[in-house]
Amino acid sequence: MIPKAREVRLKPKIRKVLEARCRAPSTPQGEVKRARIVLLAAEGRSTRSIAEEVGVQPRIVSNWRRRFADHGLAGLENLPRGGKEPVYGKATNKRILALLDQPPPDGYARWTGPLLAKALVDVDVQYVWRFLREHNIDLVARKSWCESNDPQFAAKAADVVGLYIDPPAKAIVLCVDEKPSIQALERAQGYLKLPNGRALTGQSHDYRRHGTTTLFAALEVATGKIIAAHSKRRRRVEFLGFMNSLVAAFPDRELHVILDNLNTHKKNERWLKRHSKVHFHFTPTRSSWLNQVETWFSILQGQSLTGASFTAVEQLQEHIDAFITTYNDTAQPFAWTKKKVYQRKFKNRRITQL
Repeated sequence: MIPKAREVRLKPKIRKVLEARCRAPSTPQGEVKRARIVLLAAEGRSTRSIAEEVGVQPRIVSNWRRRFADHGLAGLENLPRGGKEPVYGKATNKRILALLDQPPPDGYARWTGPLLAKALVDVDVQYVWRFLREHNIDLVARKSWCESNDPQFAAKAADVVGLYIDPPAKAIVLCVDEKPSIQALERAQGYLKLPNGRALTGQSHDYRRHGTTTLFAALEVATGKIIAAHSKRRRRVEFLGFMNSLVAAFPDRELHVILDNLNTHKKNERWLKRHSKVHFHFTPTRSSWLNQVETWFSILQGQSLTGASFTAVEQLQEHIDAFITTYNDTAQPFAWTKKKVYQRKFKNRRITQL
């Protein structure tokens, strides 16, 4: 039996709201039907005729007429639904985060979903995975960091960045460092045809070692060009020998040399006293990434060394020299845009603090 229809009266303002809901393409279909029911009821239509036009049961029309008559627009909103209390809540989430702050069980390198569920005892592994996904916590991906604890970080970083952004007039700014122990590895190489028809370059798993070389490199900040030399070792004597070659390459010019904190780069006061136009600038401790030549070393590794094969150290050295010559033909200075560098803390940060 259909209840007696409730009379619906609309104020002009409410009518405009309901008509706007019907026109808007983003309005959910359920809300469109409710708005149409109320608008048709306000025209004096019967419950059965409204049900036929909207495409719902008469009892549904009666329900929305009644709720609108009693509560207005608020009556067309969904009522909170009752349901089973969730098994896991905020307390469980805090337990998972607290456990991630602890070291994994003995013998394991890292936490996994099953290990977390086992340690929690009363939490299902599927909920653990769901919680980790919702909070973007990745247990597999790994990242490393190098944190500088240099108390003079700000001053040293400002000194180096200042040389990049506003170098001294008529002076040469050089970024100097070494790439040690570059191996001359001999591997069989060629194209591989996979069973699916795809062809790609490859190399054998086995290799032969033919020795190593150490590359001393200086990047001229203003031009991006590289000056380099090879050496068997990287002691102080080899470093100062390379510095002598740089002084000879820029005669009678003031040189500002950016270096990291390797012990062979320091305590060279006697050499600096003899070369009064050379000034050493050191990056903060554990912050050699501020040295632009490190960026060039990554270019060398990616474009010249990775995947190459060498039968002798001399062949490796000639290969590197050829790459440098080609690189210098089109060298461009790196665009340093970060004027302020901050000292960020990573150690002893718990997962709940991230």
